[in-house]
Amino acid sequence: MKKNLFILGLMVCSMTMLGQTDKNDTKKENWYFKVGGSYFGQTAATEFPTVGGNLPLNKTYVGGKLVSEESVTGSFGEGFRTGIAAGYRFNARVGVEMGVNYYSSTDKTMAQTSTDANTPTIYNFKSVGKITAFDVAPALVLFLGEHSGFEPYTKVGVIVPIHGDLEITTDATPAVAYNSATSSYVYGNVRSVDQIKPNPTIGFTAALGTSYKLGKHISAFAELEYRNFTVHGKTKETTAFTVNGNDALATRSTAQVHTNYVNRLDVNSNNDLTNPSGLDSTKPKDELSSYVGISGLGLTLGLKYSL
Repeated sequence: MKKNLFILGLMVCSMTMLGQTDKNDTKKENWYFKVGGSYFGQTAATEFPTVGGNLPLNKTYVGGKLVSEESVTGSFGEGFRTGIAAGYRFNARVGVEMGVNYYSSTDKTMAQTSTDANTPTIYNFKSVGKITAFDVAPALVLFLGEHSGFEPYTKVGVIVPIHGDLEITTDATPAVAYNSATSSYVYGNVRSVDQIKPNPTIGFTAALGTSYKLGKHISAFAELEYRNFTVHGKTKETTAFTVNGNDALATRSTAQVHTNYVNRLDVNSNNDLTNPSGLDSTKPKDELSSYVGISGLGLTLGLKYSL
């Protein structure tokens, strides 16, 4: 619903301004190229998916008892983007554009537990996620007419991620790290890094911008852009696993290192919760797939070169 209202608003704005622009504007078709950088803030926060079997919760234990618990919500729509684009104007009003972008989200805490020294059997842990991705973004552009060097425009299109992943780093430390009686660790300090590869997806983007002519071929531009899409997990792989700083990835079974995300678990799935034969540790584990959101509102600044 929000997306439809946003498009409608842009189109109404476009038609209104088109009616007010100079009818004698006779610009010919031409190619142009853009380069820019963006910062996006998240526009919608949802509950994160389960992380390594841990629910998206922030828990606190004191004296072995749970004293607080809250859901962890957020979106990977906050972050930085750099991109280039090529566009073609069919006439003074209508054009198309193809952008190629690299996006890096800010770190987001997805699950966390805090304990004290009187809770030795529960780890302090924190799972932090970060998305990086390359995408292509074809769009239709409506130019609204030039006045005093400024040329406002609207743009609507789609986002097609072509490469990227969600990387989740989990650090776990024991509340009681050292046993003086045995001169050994009671529990080890554990760090794991998981990379989640997505299924193909498609998103939506809409922008309102303006360019300002700096020279015959060079312009500066600014865009306010809204985008919205979700990422659906396909596979997960543990790429790093250390205990007390020592590499321990080789000690992990195939089922602990590799995961296939599925839409349904049943008696044939490689999951000990539903398969009566239990988990086959020599094969990737099956887990229910989950989604993360990448919705945001961003500002892009850059330069445009017109042929």
